[in-house]
Order: sequence, then C-alpha cells, then structure tokens
Amino acid sequence: MSKKNSFESEKVNAHIVNWLKSYIEGSSIKGFVVGISGGVDSAVTSTLCAQTGYPTLCVEMPIHQSANQVSKGREHINQLKVRFPNVNSVEADLTASYDLFKHNMPICEDEGRYYLTLANTRARLRMTTLYYFAGIHGSLVAGTGNKVEDFGVGFYTKYGDGGVDLSPIADLMKSEVYALGAYLNIPESIQHAAPTDGLFGDDRTDEDQLGASYDELEWAMLEDEKGSIEEDFSGRQKEVIKIYKKLNNNNQHKMKPIPVCLIPNEIK
Repeated sequence: MSKKNSFESEKVNAHIVNWLKSYIEGSSIKGFVVGISGGVDSAVTSTLCAQTGYPTLCVEMPIHQSANQVSKGREHINQLKVRFPNVNSVEADLTASYDLFKHNMPICEDEGRYYLTLANTRARLRMTTLYYFAGIHGSLVAGTGNKVEDFGVGFYTKYGDGGVDLSPIADLMKSEVYALGAYLNIPESIQHAAPTDGLFGDDRTDEDQLGASYDELEWAMLEDEKGSIEEDFSGRQKEVIKIYKKLNNNNQHKMKPIPVCLIPNEIK
C-alpha cells in the first residue's frame, strides 16, 4: 500500500510556524497550551508552537497513566524546555477527579459501551483542564489531531481532544507527522513507540482499536478520495477499505458541523 513521497519537512515546518504566528499576531492572545500525551502528535504540535516564540505551556494530565507514557511525555517536555526558553510545563493529575466522577455515575450493563464512555470521559476532563490553563494564561488550546484521525476515521473524542481552538497538524497524514517529528528531533522513544490514546488504562494501541495501521488507513483514505470501492480490491486491501469506510461513516457526526434545526420564517 504505497503512498506519495514528496513531503518537504523543512518547508512544511516553516509554513505551519508562520501560520501559527500569523493567527496570533495582532490579537490579545498571549500564547499556546498543548496537552502532552507522550505521543508523536502532541510532541510535534508543541514543538511547532514553541518555534513561534510565543509562550507555550505543555500540560501533562495523567489519569491512571502507565509509567511508560508518562516518561515519554516528560522526556519530550524536558528536551523542549532546554531548546526553547518560551516553553513552560505543568502537571495536573486528574486521577482523583476521574475516580470521583466515576464513583458518582451509574454503572452501565453494556460493558463495552460503559468502558468506551469512561474513556471519552477521560478525554473530556483533559479538554476542560486545557481550557482552564488557556483561560488563566490568555492562551489558545492547540489541537494535536492529524488528518486521518480528524477527517478520515474520526478517531478522537467529540468535545474531548476534538475540542480545540486551532489545529496545526490536521492537514498532515500520520506518516507526515512522523516525518516532521524526525526533522524536529523529537525523542527517539516517541518516534518509535506504537501510537496509543492511553484512554483505557491498559496497553492497547490505536491499531488494536481501529483494526488497521495508520499506513493502511492513509492508503484507504486516499483511495476513498479517488472514489474507490471495496469491490475494486481483494484480500487485506479490501478489508482495510471496508474498515475505513465503516469508521468514516459511523463518525460523520464528529466531522460535520452540528445540525441546526432551522425554523421557517413564516412560523417564527
């Protein structure tokens, strides 16, 4: 499943940094807030924000997080603070807040739906926390979603990690985020780690949840844009196209504007 290979990291980096600077210049906004997960997307996004020269606050928000995820996030933050004097960090441990919320909510009999809802609750607690810090610092929340997640399969939580002020890397495929991460010298531990959202408190990866790798989903997204259908393929390719189309269809409610019931003028 081959993909195009014309990505120019240096030019893309400069373009995004200039876009971020242009967005914030002339406004009353003072800087950026970025949630740090220990993954490549948040590492790249925070590095792009740091390059603007504006204050960039990296926020760790562990909720029963694995030590491995926490250590990768901290390694990145420490590296970023050495490289950029405008970068600061803060840790907001949300474990107690999450546990209290969970304790006060009824248990759903549908186990799968229950644990998915709790995973989304973690993401929404983090969104609220990011906006708290953005509010007190007069900053914008920078989103960390990439193109295949945000516009392909909808792999994010509505009003969770999908609740942001601006999206610097949402036009980049995951492979392009990795290429940019290598150019930006983010920690090797992050570059080579299996992507995971860390929302379930276990070691499941994004591929475990999606049923396909990001490389496969990128290929399927490009094929879908060309109008390809399942019947055009066989074997694994056919299976991946099917997975992509199902996820894309099921998550349209995340990717489209909120429906508004328009009332005809004659009955208002």
